[in-house]
Amino acid sequence: MSTFLELGLKEPINRALTDLGYEKPTVIQEKAIPQIISSTDDLKAFAQTGTGKTAAFSLPILELIDESNSNVQAIILSPTRELAVQIGKNIEDFCKYLKNIKVTTVYGGANMDTQIRSLKRGSQIVVGTPGRTVDLINRRALKLGNVQWLVLDEADEMLNMGFKDELDAVLEATPNTKQTLLFSATFPREVEAIARNYMTNPVEVASGEKNSGSENVTHEYYSVTERTRYPALKRIADLNPDIYAIIFCRTRRETQEVADNLIRDGYSADSLHGDLSQGQRDSVMGKFRKKTIKILVATDVAARGLDVNELTHVLNHKLPDQIENYTHRSGRTGRAGNKGISIVLVNGKEKGKLRQIERIIKKKFIEGKVPSGKEIVQNQLMNLIDKVQNTEVNESEMSEFLPNIYEKLESLDREELIKKFVSLEFNTMLKYYENSKDLNDLSSRDNSRARSTDENMTRFFINIGRKDNLNPGKLIGLINEQNIGDKIEIGAIDILDTFSFFEIDKNYEDKTLEAFLENQPDFDGRSVNVEITKKERSGGGGRRGGRKPFGKKDGGFGRRRSAEGSSSRRSDSGGGRRSERRSSDRPDRASRSSGGERKSSGGFGRKRREN
Repeated sequence: MSTFLELGLKEPINRALTDLGYEKPTVIQEKAIPQIISSTDDLKAFAQTGTGKTAAFSLPILELIDESNSNVQAIILSPTRELAVQIGKNIEDFCKYLKNIKVTTVYGGANMDTQIRSLKRGSQIVVGTPGRTVDLINRRALKLGNVQWLVLDEADEMLNMGFKDELDAVLEATPNTKQTLLFSATFPREVEAIARNYMTNPVEVASGEKNSGSENVTHEYYSVTERTRYPALKRIADLNPDIYAIIFCRTRRETQEVADNLIRDGYSADSLHGDLSQGQRDSVMGKFRKKTIKILVATDVAARGLDVNELTHVLNHKLPDQIENYTHRSGRTGRAGNKGISIVLVNGKEKGKLRQIERIIKKKFIEGKVPSGKEIVQNQLMNLIDKVQNTEVNESEMSEFLPNIYEKLESLDREELIKKFVSLEFNTMLKYYENSKDLNDLSSRDNSRARSTDENMTRFFINIGRKDNLNPGKLIGLINEQNIGDKIEIGAIDILDTFSFFEIDKNYEDKTLEAFLENQPDFDGRSVNVEITKKERSGGGGRRGGRKPFGKKDGGFGRRRSAEGSSSRRSDSGGGRRSERRSSDRPDRASRSSGGERKSSGGFGRKRREN
């Protein structure tokens, strides 16, 4: 393996890397850095989370940038403010000895005037989220006419979050002579489309196979029902006394509920999601990095930019909406040469998605059994005994207290002392798991088709489906475009061949119907029909609620939903929550995708401002 000096980086950069503890370049750095330095060709790079992408694109830019020119020469886009802040900080560390290089990070949730003043003072490198970047371009505070490098970091996630329009706007504001560097952990069709439309004969480099999982991560799944999902999660955590993990959830509501339950049950846990202020988010992430918090419950979007290398586990409370996002989640563990475990909790209907993920990560899931109470207590006890054995005794500090201790315990023999010691530590746990049930017995599996798991949602029928090229993102865009309300929650989504279903907070039931009726939207020229589905009654039920179909209107639907942290109207999505099935619901669940973090901000194709 090469050194950073051999890759062509100048001495001040190498000195900064040495100060930071960088010794050898990673695979993606070894491939991308000399390519960018030696060529003006566009670059399409596959790199998983945790492989050193930031250094791979920023170090060659720092090598080539003109320090005497204060114009913006590089614009770096990232999907979230956390990741943007992390990238900006990393670049500042890399150019520690390049005194004339200025970096400005722009993102929602921060004062725009402060960012504008920083840009006016001159910055060669700007790191930003797409929404705020476009806002500054529109205000003429950010001028990209002299840009030589455009970096799209985690391009797949920016598209998943609905930033296509913003990407288009930034790309249009940059000169044709720029070098475009596209970094992505997965390469779905949409990312490939960006490469085709906005890049010229890009060179492709990769650190491993596209979309594959990390070699250092083991993948396991545990079969659960909705009733046993949380108890199983706790048992897995209890089985691993030294757990340091992220639990991924699909929605803000689910994230907060799981975190609240863990805290209530005595775990060192906290939540990270879009309803937290920037100060709260920074506080939570700081505690997690310091291991004051051992379990972080987070949404996919909120966890972006969280740079932690020592995670023992990633736990998927529920699978992500976009299957490709599993590689982002699992890539949070097994970093920096460490081993990691990615665990998925799945019910019977979700198991089919595991096969899809296996094709992406090029690995097989290992079936695990939810641990019994006896296994947990034994693991915890042995872990305690190991710690006792390895504890250093400070004789000088303890010597004055030992005589009294010996006198106090002289009536106890060795076996009694051990029993009391163990009981002191484990009476509570022993009692908790006394007569605990076998959670692997799924004979009482929830009949999800016959019973709702969330009575707060209303289930709607819509007359378009997979054959109309509908996917969850497009359906969310169509819903958002109707401007139904502020902070509405979009729940489970079922995309079938010729029709689909979606759930919305029942408080917005009438407003949803009224909005579709008033707007009369169409989808690629097809009239949209939205109706409430009737709940299944004994003996069956009607296919649709008695609502009048909505007609067609010229126009189309937008593509964009706002990103986490924007000040525009938002909606959580209640992923995984289903209303009661209609008797005509078909058992085709291969394409089901539950709602992730959705934000109702006036539609995918409309202008949105980030805070």
